[in-house]
Amino acid sequence: MKTKQLSERQLLGIAGLGWLFDAMDVGILSFIIAALHAEWGLSPTEMSWIGSVNSIGMAVGALVFGLLADRIGRKTVFIVTLVLFSVASGLSALTTTLAAFLVFRFLIGMGLGGELPVASTLVSETVAPEKRGKVVVLLESFWAFGWLLAALISYFVIPAYGWQLALILTAIPAFYAIYLRIKLPDSPQFVEATKEKKPSIADNVRSVWSKPYRQSTIMLWVLWFCVVFSYYGMFLWLPSVMVIKGFSLIKSFEYVLIMTLAQLPGYYTAAWFIERMGRKFVLVTYLLGTAASAYIFGNAESLWLLLTAGMLLSFFNLGAWGALYAYTPEQYPTSIRGTGAGMAASFGRIGGILGPLLVGYMSTQGTSLTVTFSIFCAAILIGVISVVFLGKETKQKQLA
Repeated sequence: MKTKQLSERQLLGIAGLGWLFDAMDVGILSFIIAALHAEWGLSPTEMSWIGSVNSIGMAVGALVFGLLADRIGRKTVFIVTLVLFSVASGLSALTTTLAAFLVFRFLIGMGLGGELPVASTLVSETVAPEKRGKVVVLLESFWAFGWLLAALISYFVIPAYGWQLALILTAIPAFYAIYLRIKLPDSPQFVEATKEKKPSIADNVRSVWSKPYRQSTIMLWVLWFCVVFSYYGMFLWLPSVMVIKGFSLIKSFEYVLIMTLAQLPGYYTAAWFIERMGRKFVLVTYLLGTAASAYIFGNAESLWLLLTAGMLLSFFNLGAWGALYAYTPEQYPTSIRGTGAGMAASFGRIGGILGPLLVGYMSTQGTSLTVTFSIFCAAILIGVISVVFLGKETKQKQLA
């Protein structure tokens, strides 16, 4: 039993470390967008495209690497995606034009979008059913540590040394995670499944939409779209929103760092509830908390209300993300699990493209933040409805 627990911790540590570096990059992007606005004189539309092209890459990466994960294995995809992300992230620090920066953001997005659903699939297939949900949520909690490091680097490095050094600092340590992953065994369920004849990619795509899985697929696609649309629309713009509210760039970095701290208890409470109350309970409860917090944040005028609403937004939204990554792979059998999770994540990333673009467009039109955040609030409620009416509880069920 002791060896098994140690093995689970090692798996969590190795997978989580890459997740942490991915989160550092996404987290730091929101601060870099604000810095590039000042340095390159970007318009709100150009700023929104930086976040959106990242999500376009994530959509492509989730689809392509999700399909490949069912063909060549979870481990191989796990390594390839992190290499792509790390190299492109380091090279993006050398760019001097918006066009070149956008190209590298697309490649970074591909690596990131491909890695996340495959990582949760690998962990889901390796951990015992009674611990599976908790461990996947704990894997997601590494995202919060990555965001915290991103906020710290942004606060101390960007104002003094520039955004280029900040990007390099996020890219270099990721190569250590690549070294660790080479020693990682592949999913035992995938290895067992490969003893039989593997279906083609086209067969896998058809299976995801076949009658036994159609309801789950519709639910996941709606849920992923709503969660990603609201998350990237709100969180990539947080530092810029604080500037719009009248705070200086450095002060906005400081306040976002405080809000980011609330992500950790959000993950840990979700990890505690998910094996006791179930996946649907955590998703519905934490998404409703996200919707309420988003509405309050959009209407807040005083500093204390902004910080409180921002912290609650971080708490509930990231707890819901943890449950989403635990819930998604559980909807499909091993033969199509990577395909199903990757396709759902890929469709969700379309929301990640539209969210930042919506904020940029509405900001250019002079639309109030109250209206913008109300739209995100409504999107989250649609996600809740899909889980309530279409979702099936998968707590502690043996994976097919």
